[in-house]
Amino acid sequence: MIGVGGVNKTVHALLVAGIACLVAGASSMGVGEYVSVKAQYEIEKKERNKRGNNSDVDGLPSPKRAAAASFVSFAAGASLPLLAGGFITSMTMRLMMVCAASSVGFAGFGAASAFLGGGNLMKATMRTLVGGLLSMAFTFGVVQLFAFAFHDAVSTTS
Repeated sequence: MIGVGGVNKTVHALLVAGIACLVAGASSMGVGEYVSVKAQYEIEKKERNKRGNNSDVDGLPSPKRAAAASFVSFAAGASLPLLAGGFITSMTMRLMMVCAASSVGFAGFGAASAFLGGGNLMKATMRTLVGGLLSMAFTFGVVQLFAFAFHDAVSTTS
């Protein structure tokens, strides 16, 4: 939403692009996770076979589960700004709502990672929040540069 919403577009275009980006991003994350975990699985299985432990695959990560978790996590995170700003016509208000919803999401994901991983709650939350906001600012800036380069009319009014 911050990328496509970085230039003043219609709500319809934002929703179509936002949904397409959600599906593409979630699919990419899921496939990437599957490939990574599958490689890890095969290496670990080969090492266990070398040690004569051929039948024990318990405890090895499931590539399909990891892919599904990554897909769902990305889709959930991408849904926040899409739902928060996807129906707002004012570009300024839309950007504020997307930033607010994304900030809540970043903080929530950071807190969840600290809880699940046993890490420091404040550090994990702030690291994820600041990293996410920096990524959004970078994306917005790149979109503005391309819009300027292609002489697209960029405004903050609707």
